[in-house]
Amino acid sequence: METALLRMSDVSKSFGATHALSCVSLEARGGEVLALIGENGAGKSTLMKILSGAIAPDSGQMELAGARYAPKGPHDARMAGVAMIYQELNLAPDLSVAENVMLGQELRRFGLVRRSAGHTRVRQALELLGRTDLSLDLPVRQLSVADQQVVEIARALVIEAKLIVFDEPTSSLTQHDVDNLFRVIGKLKASGLAIIYISHFLEEIRRIADRYTVLRDGSVAGSGMLAGASEGDIVALMVGRKVDDLFPSVPHTPGKVVLSLQSLAGRTTPKDVSFELRRGEILGIAGLVGAGRTELLRCVFALDPVRNGTVRVMGITPGGTPRARILAGLGLVSEDRKGEGLAQRESIADNITYSRLAPYSTLGWLNLRQRRAVVGDWMRSLNVKARSVEQNVEQLSGGNQQKVALARVLHQDAEVLLLDEPTRGIDVGTKSEIYRLMAVLAAEGKAIIFVSSYFTELLSVCDRVGVMARGRLREIRPAGAWSSASILTSALGVETST
Repeated sequence: METALLRMSDVSKSFGATHALSCVSLEARGGEVLALIGENGAGKSTLMKILSGAIAPDSGQMELAGARYAPKGPHDARMAGVAMIYQELNLAPDLSVAENVMLGQELRRFGLVRRSAGHTRVRQALELLGRTDLSLDLPVRQLSVADQQVVEIARALVIEAKLIVFDEPTSSLTQHDVDNLFRVIGKLKASGLAIIYISHFLEEIRRIADRYTVLRDGSVAGSGMLAGASEGDIVALMVGRKVDDLFPSVPHTPGKVVLSLQSLAGRTTPKDVSFELRRGEILGIAGLVGAGRTELLRCVFALDPVRNGTVRVMGITPGGTPRARILAGLGLVSEDRKGEGLAQRESIADNITYSRLAPYSTLGWLNLRQRRAVVGDWMRSLNVKARSVEQNVEQLSGGNQQKVALARVLHQDAEVLLLDEPTRGIDVGTKSEIYRLMAVLAAEGKAIIFVSSYFTELLSVCDRVGVMARGRLREIRPAGAWSSASILTSALGVETST
């Protein structure tokens, strides 16, 4: 751990007038895990794109294993031994496990692919990862997200990577899969590889990493050994100030019932769900992956068909289409912001205002100047970092995309907010802002359903918490009557007592 395998020195990058990186330097050493931490828009993605060869720096230099490193593209970087494991996995779904692992690096002889030799290499990689149970001929689309991630890591081992970057690798994993991933990372570290680990979960970072580097506004705000740093110290480096209260409290009192579900059932899930939600209330929904939490919100918003039961909003049963639910006062923030939550190739202004264009429309014509002004106000309110309101959403970081999705339902002026994992992929400082925003909205009389896999935030933010298991809502209690352990026990289908 004394010799740096990777050195990035005084790396800078600008996009027009925006300085994404300014003289950033860091080191990654063989046999250790370096945590790269920072708020959304701090420059982490840009720095990793430079490392992976996707973009070139304006200035600065890099060294890999003691030699000058200046990749001409992602393939060049991979051949040099730098592998990236992104949050959005980069696999060919219809190809097999073996074909994905060997894709672009097939073993050939006399122009023919040596399939048997390739399978041997794949088996060796999977054996190191402790996953000899994976069938090499199985199409990747049939694998779970965790197993697909194993395929990505195996691909890195086959190219004999020296450095592997994990970018938010646990965002879609169950706790069991997270434990397995950390076991694999431990094996990679023990084999002498250098690991860069990017995550917004400080408890994960403390569990897996040795050292940390914090980026803020495109510059290094601090670095050091994790053993000597408190979470408060790291958060202060990230946001540039001390965060005294990660879960800010704004007094709010539940009022009249605004949403009522009676025996709601979808095609497979949810199953026979009934509850009432009141104005000024934040109701948390916990559960394991596959419990039916997302399907519950999709049925309420009429994105998925309802097989049985009723949804009543302010005493009225709205039509069975998303448009009817929007007009009734419902707003949904999807957990899949890339796939369905946002129109990726459209502007920030379009995404924020699509669900409510009436304030800017006269006889079919849009007042674009007025719309730009209002969208600008929302961007400043939620601290969306972008060049302008006309920038395409696909060009934003994941966290800033999530802020745009939140801005849309707020601009829509929905009375009931259905928030599905709204803090996933969001940095600590912004999470705190979102928690405060939720409490303020509740104080203003909005009703919120908050689905999250992070039990701590549910217990800290919500008034009541319900737990789903196998498609059913098992029980709802005041947040103070739960603990993380009792939520997990209920989510596993085990009978609990108060």
